[in-house]
Amino acid sequence: MFDFLQTVLIVLIIALVIFAFLGFKIVRHSETMVIERLGRYDRTLQSGVNIIWPIVDRPRTVHWRYTEAGPDNRPYHITRSTARIDLRETVYDFPRQNVITRDNVAILINALVYFQINDPMRAVYEINNLPDAIEKLTQTTLRNIIGELDLDESLVSRDTINKKLGLILDEATHKWGVKVNRVELQDITPPADVQHAMEKQMRAERERRAQILSAEGSKGAAILEAEGIREAQIQKAEGEKQSNILRAEGEAQAIERLAAAQSAALSQVAGSLNGTTDPASFLIAMRYVETLKEISSGGPQTKLVYLPYEATGLLGALGGIKDLFQHNTSAPLPAPRPPLPGKLPPAPPQA
Repeated sequence: MFDFLQTVLIVLIIALVIFAFLGFKIVRHSETMVIERLGRYDRTLQSGVNIIWPIVDRPRTVHWRYTEAGPDNRPYHITRSTARIDLRETVYDFPRQNVITRDNVAILINALVYFQINDPMRAVYEINNLPDAIEKLTQTTLRNIIGELDLDESLVSRDTINKKLGLILDEATHKWGVKVNRVELQDITPPADVQHAMEKQMRAERERRAQILSAEGSKGAAILEAEGIREAQIQKAEGEKQSNILRAEGEAQAIERLAAAQSAALSQVAGSLNGTTDPASFLIAMRYVETLKEISSGGPQTKLVYLPYEATGLLGALGGIKDLFQHNTSAPLPAPRPPLPGKLPPAPPQA
């Protein structure tokens, strides 16, 4: 009897230990568990130590299927069963998919989806397979967005595509208790022939830009050279103008000073003549004598000296000079005999 009671007690103790062990649930940080009581949702466990009733309370196990790309870029499916739901932000990289643009070009697009579970209960009960649903929704939405764009717009509008795709996915997954933070297009690959045509177009465009830049450079250089020549000619003309003005001013001043000097000389000569002879005639006579001197000094080849027809005026002026000298020396001299009309006095003998 005692042995039977002892055995029962040991069995009860072992059952209590097992029951207590099954009733303690330790949940790590950023994780949670959905608890069902008799097949119905009861509560969501928080991080730390939690106590449940074994057999009556059971964690809900979820089966999520992921599609990943293998080494040969072929998609393969992975199914994971877990009772713990990760509350951290998850990056889902599903394989490439074929998308047709508005101009009927088939391209390959690889997208990344960043999502986070905010309500574990909805993520478990509102959708059967959350990762697979997000993948399919992303693919269909991406086809719709790319189908409205041309190839060139698809290549240059990644930011716009990311924003539109993120807004649509976030709105659609809200009832699943999921927050889609962002969507990124990782790669856009056109067909090989399209890439070759794009390379040719890019090369031709670069050559065209180079030719345009070269032509603009030549045009600018020609314009600058013409402007430089024009400025140089303008400066040269301005310099010549200033030089001519200064030269003319100098000549005018020289003429003025020479006239002033001649006027002063005439005044002095007039004062010396005391009215006996016209000063102008005297000055003309002196100039005439100087001119005749230059004519007569032509060298040994000069044989004849021609006197102008107006030599009578010269002789008259010489007579005035003679009278002046006679007046100054007070020695009377016989008056010069006037020359006959139309005849010239004899020329002095040549050396």
